[in-house]
Amino acid sequence: MEKYPLRTQLLSCAVLAAIGLAIIQFGQDLPLPQALAVGMPWQDQLGLGAALGLAVSLVSAITTLRRPAAEAVQRTTASYSRLDLSGWNPLWISLGAGISEEILFRAALQPLVGIWGASLLFLLAHVRAYEFRRLDGATLLQAGGVFGMALMFGFGYEYIGLLAMVVAHTIIDIVGLLLVQRIAEGANRLR
Repeated sequence: MEKYPLRTQLLSCAVLAAIGLAIIQFGQDLPLPQALAVGMPWQDQLGLGAALGLAVSLVSAITTLRRPAAEAVQRTTASYSRLDLSGWNPLWISLGAGISEEILFRAALQPLVGIWGASLLFLLAHVRAYEFRRLDGATLLQAGGVFGMALMFGFGYEYIGLLAMVVAHTIIDIVGLLLVQRIAEGANRLR
């Protein structure tokens, strides 16, 4: 299976960020710098974002490693294994996704469509990555998890700030990609 190269991932993140910045610039009342700086002081946002990201990642890692053969885990692993997860790529992919998706869905779209609307759009944007084609228990579990995460990011953006959600999102994605890498390597050893 051919891997999606890092540059492709980062280019798609740059496009999402550019779309988000354009929406903020031309579709919102706040000037762009103010719209991006909403929330608590940056030091508080860094700390709270890191704490939130680590807490969610810990729960995710425990539940994933307890049942690595679960269908939802296997589907997620298969989907994200298509990324080039060699070297430092999980960090760069996660940072790109954390920045671009939070700018687009939280800072740009949430003020226009609300937390629930932005969370639904976030879920829809992840349909292909999670392959939500089948309507079964594993699909509902994955979709519920993505939607729940989007709501958490949405409320976090409202009450803490954008930087905190970028940090939390990045940490969650790093841990998630490292889990995918570990599970995929384990499956490859069994073949």
